[in-house]
Amino acid sequence: MAARMLLSMPLHAITEVYGEEGLRERFLLEVGTFPPDERAQLYAALDLATRLHADDRRVREPYLNHLLRVAIRIIKYYGVRDVDVLTAALLHDAVEDHPAELGMLATGTHQELTDAAIAELARRFNPRVSELVRSVTNPEYDPDRDRHEQYREHVAASLDRDPWARVIKVSDFTDNGVGVIHTTADKAFSSATKYRPLVPKLRELVGRPDTPLSLAAKDHILDQLDLAEERFAAILDG
Repeated sequence: MAARMLLSMPLHAITEVYGEEGLRERFLLEVGTFPPDERAQLYAALDLATRLHADDRRVREPYLNHLLRVAIRIIKYYGVRDVDVLTAALLHDAVEDHPAELGMLATGTHQELTDAAIAELARRFNPRVSELVRSVTNPEYDPDRDRHEQYREHVAASLDRDPWARVIKVSDFTDNGVGVIHTTADKAFSSATKYRPLVPKLRELVGRPDTPLSLAAKDHILDQLDLAEERFAAILDG
């Protein structure tokens, strides 16, 4: 794969043509100019994400592809080179999906497993990384209430208090929302139903003065939210 070609390709195009190998190479190209200690932290995060999500899939692809796209998007399109934010982006689903394995506990309550996993991220990296991951980790849901509604309430509350977590979540949302056309019909309908009501809140959060992104990055994200909403409407209203 030619480096210049990979650097010019949209992320989902890399996924379709080159798969996980292409996304890995694109990530390594993006972080190639980072200081050595920051690269080492990112490589460690990628290795951990690879191990934790080794058997996970997102319908048509390895789950790691999603994590790589989320991190690459933050660098390429948001202009963010904050190594802790990028580390948390690679690991943003680690606590939610693999708390026992990450926290090295055989059993425990949801809260005990979550706390152990968060503590392990703080030990391996630093407390800022672990708290960023906590902010984008879903809580245990009340089984008597609508899960999608609880998800949206959690996202609104956690992103309200953590501006850097907004950066990770909007990249995650873009991958799921704009990328909704890259999955099966059933998954697309489910995702559109879950994510469509969150678009206005994300627009408001992105536009806040304390959201740590340039105006160009914010404009890019708002355009992507518009595109996601168009796709949700086509799926749900069409």
